[in-house]
Amino acid sequence: MNENENIVLESADLQEGGKGIRFNLPTLGEHVTGFVIRFKGKPYAYVNQCAHVSVELDWEEGAFFSAQQDYLICATHGAHYRPDNGFCVMGPCKGKSLKPIEVTEQNKKIKIHIATVK
Repeated sequence: MNENENIVLESADLQEGGKGIRFNLPTLGEHVTGFVIRFKGKPYAYVNQCAHVSVELDWEEGAFFSAQQDYLICATHGAHYRPDNGFCVMGPCKGKSLKPIEVTEQNKKIKIHIATVK
């Protein structure tokens, strides 16, 4: 994948508070992924790495939300992140943030701007 490319998804594929959609981030390494979720009607995308230790957040693929669907959770360390800005509010990385990825939505398409990830 060329680093100038974007990932494009159908808006209908991303449900409010549902499973996130993972994607590869080859510019950051062979096994690095990102994810996009929908929260309060808007899509948000992040690099799939805990701010505490670089492990993926989801234990089960796409399962990023807490049971109440109000926070993103690191399945390994229990860190809680705000879905709308990636800020850690509880856990070993409190005060740090997930690395955001620019995402836009229009015409029933979600575009993840992976070229902006460094």
